[in-house]
Amino acid sequence: MSEASPAQRRPAGELEASVLAALWAAGGPLTPAEVQGELGGRLARTTVTTILSRLYDKGAVSRSRAGRGFAYSPIHDSAGLTARRMRSELDKQDDRGTALARFVSELTTEDERLLRSLLDETDGGTGGADGPEGAGGTGTTGVTGGSGRAGGADAAGGGAGTGRRPGSRTAP
Repeated sequence: MSEASPAQRRPAGELEASVLAALWAAGGPLTPAEVQGELGGRLARTTVTTILSRLYDKGAVSRSRAGRGFAYSPIHDSAGLTARRMRSELDKQDDRGTALARFVSELTTEDERLLRSLLDETDGGTGGADGPEGAGGTGTTGVTGGSGRAGGADAAGGGAGTGRRPGSRTAP
């Protein structure tokens, strides 16, 4: 049996993404044969069935009996699936604070503003779990360094300068 060279292999998750895209576009449950048809028949039905079974095991799709087999539906939309994957990765970390601080330190300025806005909405506009900024609180993230952003490894004790991208902004 010969193995495919790395140049011939699909990127990790590409088939799952294609199958999920077909399910999202369908607007209703699909059988493996229907998913195969939506994908233009480029995958074997058994491959599609395996992918759907793995997605079911991961909690990304639900299934219901359809004849002798199953019809599958996505549980989350694309954004919900991304959020679930992010949460799953976070749950694997022993030091959640460091992982979150490093994630936040890599955000663009626009994404940081969006995240702050979403956290403010969740907090009811109180400025974060530790109180309003300027009153001894840490702002909306709960882990800020001297720059007003989560400082990656600096804020989490991982060493000076690590976790920061070049050109990231500093506090006024």
